[in-house]
Amino acid sequence: MIELKAIARLLDYPTAEVHAHAAELKEILLDNTILGFKLKARICLWLSAYENAELMELQETYGGLFDRGQATSLLLFEHVHGESRDRGQAMVDLMDLYRSHGFEINARELPDYIPMYLEYLSHRPRQEAEDGLLDVAHILALIGARLEDRGSEYCLLFRAILELCQADITVDEFLKHAAGEERDDSLEALDKIWEEEAVTFGMDDAAAECPSARPQAVANENQQTTPVHFVDANVAPVSLNS
Repeated sequence: MIELKAIARLLDYPTAEVHAHAAELKEILLDNTILGFKLKARICLWLSAYENAELMELQETYGGLFDRGQATSLLLFEHVHGESRDRGQAMVDLMDLYRSHGFEINARELPDYIPMYLEYLSHRPRQEAEDGLLDVAHILALIGARLEDRGSEYCLLFRAILELCQADITVDEFLKHAAGEERDDSLEALDKIWEEEAVTFGMDDAAAECPSARPQAVANENQQTTPVHFVDANVAPVSLNS
């Protein structure tokens, strides 16, 4: 599903390469026959603005949305397991799934990073990809609702994912819940979290294997963006035009 590949790029940290290919990514989503007209219109307006924005502005906006607090975290298991021990095992299981299909992580990110998961699913058969999205549809809908409540157009990507897998839940169903939540990205909330967190001098095996940091996108000689999170031992990298 090339649409998932495009969404993975747009949901990742903005880089010069992705910014330069915003028009191509937009066309991929607009050409899809599953996404509704109203959603496509909103995506078109947002990505047109994205193309014309300064890269540093995009990066600052992204950091403010996804690197403050946990409510809009792009780590799937943070919304399921929090900091429990189950989270580490879930990440190990997910890495085993990637490896069972010939993929090795090629970025300093945790395996439950949503753009990475989307990229993996984009290489799988359509039905398998849809099932993989449906497994986490409630998480995606909640994150999308929180982003929409904060006035971020990144919510459109979560709406698109749910439409692509034809989920029976929507972002709209979670908007009331999101509006009633106490924000965890304010300076006061972040200070409170910082004060309450215990200092640790190590990490579990799963985190040690994949420490979190933003990966960098790359482009091939024809300026076609290529997968940034995986090395596929069995299949050559696939560009967005494949």
